[in-house]
Parts: sequence; C-alpha cells; structure tokens
Amino acid sequence: MTLPTPDSKFVQQVEKAASRIPPLWPLKHFVAVNPFLGLTDQRFDAAAHTVQQVMNANMLMSRSYYAEQILSGRISERDLEVAAKEHGLSVNDLKRAAAQPSPAADVHKALTVAEVLDEEKGTHFARIVTEEISKWCASYYDQSQAVWTMPWKDLPIYAAWRAAAKFDRQPEVLGLPQFRKWVSQLSEQPLEAIRQVTDALGIPENALEVYLHHALSTVSGWASYVRYQTWDAELGGVKKDDLIQLLAVRLSFEYALYKGHFSIQRPWNRATFRMAHLDTSKPNLKVELALQRAFEHGFQRSLLGQLAGQQSADAPTRKAVQMVFCIDVRSEVFRRSLETVSADIETGGFAGFFGLPIQYVPLAEDEGNAQCPVLLQPGLKVPETLQGSSAQQQKDAVSSRLLRKQSMQVWKAFKTSAVSSFAYVETAGLGFGFKLASDSFHITRPVKHPSAHGLHEHEIRQLGPDLSGFSADQKLTLAQNMLGGMSLKENFARLVVLAGHGSSTVNNPHASGLDCGACGGHTGEANARVAAKILNDPAVRVGLKAKGIALPSDTFFVAALHNTTTDEVTLFDTENLPDSHMPDLKQLDLWLDQAGTLTRTARSRYLGTEGQSGQKIEQDIARRSKDWSQVRPEWGLAGNAAFIAAPRSRTHKLNLGGRVFLHNYEWKQDSGFKVLELIMVAPMVVASWINLQYYGSTVDNRAFGSGNKVLHNVVGGTLGVLQGSRGDLQTGLPMQSLHDGEKFIHEPLRLSVLIEAPRVEIDQIIQKHGNVRDLLDHHWLYLIRITEEGGFERYLGNLQWEKVESN
Repeated sequence: MTLPTPDSKFVQQVEKAASRIPPLWPLKHFVAVNPFLGLTDQRFDAAAHTVQQVMNANMLMSRSYYAEQILSGRISERDLEVAAKEHGLSVNDLKRAAAQPSPAADVHKALTVAEVLDEEKGTHFARIVTEEISKWCASYYDQSQAVWTMPWKDLPIYAAWRAAAKFDRQPEVLGLPQFRKWVSQLSEQPLEAIRQVTDALGIPENALEVYLHHALSTVSGWASYVRYQTWDAELGGVKKDDLIQLLAVRLSFEYALYKGHFSIQRPWNRATFRMAHLDTSKPNLKVELALQRAFEHGFQRSLLGQLAGQQSADAPTRKAVQMVFCIDVRSEVFRRSLETVSADIETGGFAGFFGLPIQYVPLAEDEGNAQCPVLLQPGLKVPETLQGSSAQQQKDAVSSRLLRKQSMQVWKAFKTSAVSSFAYVETAGLGFGFKLASDSFHITRPVKHPSAHGLHEHEIRQLGPDLSGFSADQKLTLAQNMLGGMSLKENFARLVVLAGHGSSTVNNPHASGLDCGACGGHTGEANARVAAKILNDPAVRVGLKAKGIALPSDTFFVAALHNTTTDEVTLFDTENLPDSHMPDLKQLDLWLDQAGTLTRTARSRYLGTEGQSGQKIEQDIARRSKDWSQVRPEWGLAGNAAFIAAPRSRTHKLNLGGRVFLHNYEWKQDSGFKVLELIMVAPMVVASWINLQYYGSTVDNRAFGSGNKVLHNVVGGTLGVLQGSRGDLQTGLPMQSLHDGEKFIHEPLRLSVLIEAPRVEIDQIIQKHGNVRDLLDHHWLYLIRITEEGGFERYLGNLQWEKVESN
C-alpha cells in the first residue's frame, strides 16, 4: 500500500491548526492563559465567528445578559450610541435586539465523523471518542498517581497509543467495529497518518485547517496540556511535535468510524462541503458584538471619569515606609487601605517576581520551581538553606528532610499497593476519624511548605535563599533592573517593603491559580526575600551609587508575603534589621494590622459577611481559608478589567474596586524607554492572559472553563481535573470562581490598558513586537494613553489614535 506523502503546504496547514490550541499548565503551577491565544492573528469579531463555527462555542454573552446591564444603567444611552455608530446600527436596533432571546445560530459548523454519525444515527460516538482518548492520555501522562504505570510511556505519544491500541478491545465493545483492523492500516508516522485519514475522508484543501482545528477542539483539554509540554520545551530551545501526534491519535478514531460506517458517506460529504464554505466574516453576531462594545465603553467611561483631573505630583517627600506589591488586582484594595491608615506610607506596583527569573530549589531537593512568568525561562538557580547554621546543622536538616520524604513515599506505596490497601483501610480507617473531625471543625492549619517537613520550628524560621552562586555583577544588574522597573530611584524610605503574595486554601486542586502568576503559579515569598537580600548587600549599594542610584545608609529592604485570602502580611528576615529600625518595624506591624482590617471589611460584601464586626469578619475569613469544603476561599482576580501603568499619584486617591492591575511607571525616569517596552511586552500581555481567561470562562464555561468545582476529580497526580469521572480534561476556571449562585461576580470585559507615556514611544514598541500589535490592532484589548496634562487618547489600530472625552 502506497502511503500519501505530506507536502510542505499540507504540513503548514497541520501546524497552523495545531497552533490554534492554547497551552494548559498543570495544577502544581496552574497559571492563567488566554484561551483564544491561537486566534489573536484574527480580529476579535472574526475570532468570535471562528469560535462559533469551528469550536461550537461562544465568545459573547447572551442578549438577556446585556439587557440586564441596560436595565440596571450599567450600559447607558451614551454607551449604546457609541457602539451603534461603530457597528452601523441604531440605538433602537440594539435595544430591540437586547429585549429578544438570543437567536439560534444559523451558521454552518465544522463537524467530525463521530458527530455526523451521532446526528444521523442517534449514537454517542463523539462522547465515546473523547472519553477513550482522555482515559489514554491520563494514563500516558500520569505523574505517580497510578500504582501500575503504562508500559509504553518511553515511546512518543502516537507510537505509544498504537502499541496500546493493538490490545485494546474497548472501542470495539463500545460500537466501533473492527477498530484494531482499521487502525493497523494507518502509517506509523503521525503526519503520514494524518494525510492518509484526510485523504480517505475526502477533506477539501480549503477545509483542511478548519477540520483539523475542530478535531483537536473535541479533546481541547488534553490538546492544551500537550501544547503546554511543547511550549515548555520550546522555551528551552527544543521543538516537539507532540500535539501533531495527538492529532494523529484523534484522527485514527475518525478513520475507524468512517471505515466501519460507510453508510454515512452522503451526510459526510455534505459536512465537508459546508466546512469548505465556512465564512467567518458573516455578520450574524453584529448585534452581540455591538452590545459587548457598549458594555466595555460603560466601564471605560466610569474609569476615565475617576481618573480625570488626577494630576501627576512632583517628587514626594520622604515617607516612613514604601511598600511595593505585585500588580495583581487584589493588591489594589490592600494598597488603598494601607495608604488610608497613614499618610506616611507610599505604595507601589511591580510584577510580583520582582524582575528575578529564578528557579527556587527547596532544601534537600535537586530541582525547584520556576519563580517567574511562563513567558520566561528561569536563568538563575537559588537553593534554599538554613541561614546562619553550621555545616553540620545544614547536613542534619537535609538528612531529616530526606528521611521524612522517603518515609512518606514508603507509606504511600503501602497504602496503595494491591496487597495491603484493603487491610490498611480495615485497620487504620477509624484512626482517620479525628482528622476528618479536625478538618471539618477547622482545628488544623493549612499544610506548610514542603521543605518544612521533618524540620524543627526554629529550623523552619531559618529557611531562606542562598545567593552564593550569584556573581557581584549579576546582583548589581538585578538590583538596577528591579529599582528601574519599580520607578524607584530616589526618596527612599527608611523601610522599603517588597511584598509578594500567595493564597491560603485547603482541598483546592487549583490552589496555585490563586497564587502569583508572575511567579509561575507559586507564592512570591522566595522572590521577595531574594530581592531584599540583594538590595541590602553593601557591595550592591556601592555599585548602585556609581550608576546614579544612591540608597541612604538608613534605608533597609524587607521581604513580605501578602496572604490574599486572609489579608494578613508576614514579614521575613526582620532579625537582620538594626536596633535603630525596631520602632519603625513595630509601627509598620500596627499599620499592616489596621490595613488588613479595612481590606477584609471591603471584601466582606462579596463573602456574605458585610455589616459584621471586624473581629467577626476576620474569624470568618480565617475559617474559610482552613475549610476543606469551601468552594470560594477568596474571589481571586474576579472583576479584573483594567491595567494602569502610571505614577501612583494618578490613582492613589481613587477607589478602583480591586479591578485594576496597578504598575508604577514614571516615563521621565525611563532612559531609552526600556522599562516601557518591558511593561508592554510582559506585564501587559500577562494581564491580558488573566483577563481573557476570566472572560472566556464566563462567556462559555463549558468550552473555556471547568464547570462545577464540587464535581472535580484530579487526574494523574497534578495534571488537571475532570468534571466527574470521565470526559475531557478541564481548562479554565470553575463557575464558583465567577458566579455567587445568583449572579456573575466577574464582568466579561476586554482589558482596558492605560499608559502614561509619549505616543511616539508607544507606537515604536507596537511596531517592534508583532504579538503586541496583534492584541491591539485586532482589538483583544483596549489601549488608552494618559497625556501629561491628564487627558486621554484611544488607540484605534494601525498606529492611529483619537482623543477621548472622560464623560
């Protein structure tokens, strides 16, 4: 049998279809990802049609949702006028349409053979295929959850699947006749197999990309996890074809179904004809797109109204405390509270990894976590050590940690082995009664960091970063970049606190998603402590002075961790401060306690405790953080809608409702505008990922979210979750992170980015970076420039701007 040889054009189409799939990070470092990442080369409106036709999903809310916003006044008459004019409609058109139910989609959709069979014969092959592939992927990628591992894990994905398929009778039992026979006819090479299948199915050339993209979307969760694997490899300079191999697996089922059910040839031909004539420019979503634009204009109108008249202040006088937080929207509330309790405090915002692309290696481990945005590869390794300890103490601590780790592994093997598992339950089951009771009544605290296991309390307090592997030049460069990125070069306070953040929660598979995305889905404690240690280094300070940054001798940097669930702040390594700063530290502790109370009170309206005393609110929030049955320990980044890079003086008097990413930026200090470029290509892009993850999970939770959190089951140890016991791997956020049971807490709005900087410099950065230009020119986010006088200009695309009124 002569197999078709894939030509270069065919390969390009396959790779293009694969590129439409966004990555999905595993639970151990779950981070927000733009679910439309592979579509940003299209305009937002065109992508909405692509999603509807190719993925059978939605990128816009129902008309009834927009009608509610009009009725509540959230969308005003002025907002409707702006949107109607932009979309060639009238205000009455929009009002009439919003009052009607959303019409059934009248567009052709891409289909698989499995879906055509289901339509024609009333079968359930689409579900069966997804479940069979999902089951196999869970076994192939398993990370120590399974007791018995797959014997083909050392083979590439497609080869491993073919090896297993020779013995697997399950598809035939489920109604796929002669499945093993048909699969054995396919090439051993994934690209050849894909070409073989598409030829057999008669896929027209102009339908190929659509069909392949749709086929991958039927296993979108696992496809996204595989895309993460290739993404991670590509950051290290290695190109992998794993996603194409998974596509070959998916199409093998198509081939077997087609060969086993030739009676569907006519309806299948109709399906391929429709796929060849899909038109993403068809304006069937014109009304919904206009209503979404009106919704977003309403938010922008309100935000610009708040910002109007807020002038950039001259250089401030010296404060008692400067505290730099991550730009995370949850920090905005705490920052406002902290500045409320004392005028002697100044806060700032900077990406929570503090410009340190490090891998932090816990004590007694060989590898650690990448404590930086997933767009970056960690370039520096920071081992954890017992600070101030002797060599023997260090050795003993490592031994204790290793012994504890080995004991846990042996105990797990005993509990899960085929011989001992039943006897273990019989004899030890009652012993877990106390643990269940203590967990239920919140007696226990959330578990400590893994490196703390096996250590004494005093040793845990000594754990910290070892910077002995850093050269003097590296530390100086890092220090200069950190201070430049924070726009912090003068008027240093006596205490400068660098606050990372993390979330306290238990029994939550997506816990890392509540930690710091800028730290790769981990807490920011490690980065804050490394940053403070570098900036307190006397040699570094000498080097900074030579570069024009003079740190006063009485300025000391302190690391901190902001717990975004409880709004408590922990300070680290304060024993290294001189006695002269102990009164400052005591005052700071008092201010932090007061700010925590104010912040918890502000958040209480979303947690059902509004109107109660500060003490009662604090107790309730602490309980939530330890409650293994709590589906909402906190609201995370729900509500995020804007990103502002400007001096703090533009926003410090405003209540922005915990909806804005706040990044300090002083363009007059930015020689060469390197900081502006970094902000636009990194924090701005990451913020858009977060924003669009929340957006996608809200507009279509089935396609881009993860359903009901109560029904989640962890797969493969740390890979992800299933909804129940089967189906595809889930991707985005659960409904409980977006909806309180009665209404959506998150509003699906594209990110509004406001930057105070010269227009010509912004234009040059847009021209230089294609991914940034795609986001802006294709309207995946809005860009508004704050002028030096406090006015506003909106970016229209193609380097064109227009003046915007703030009313």
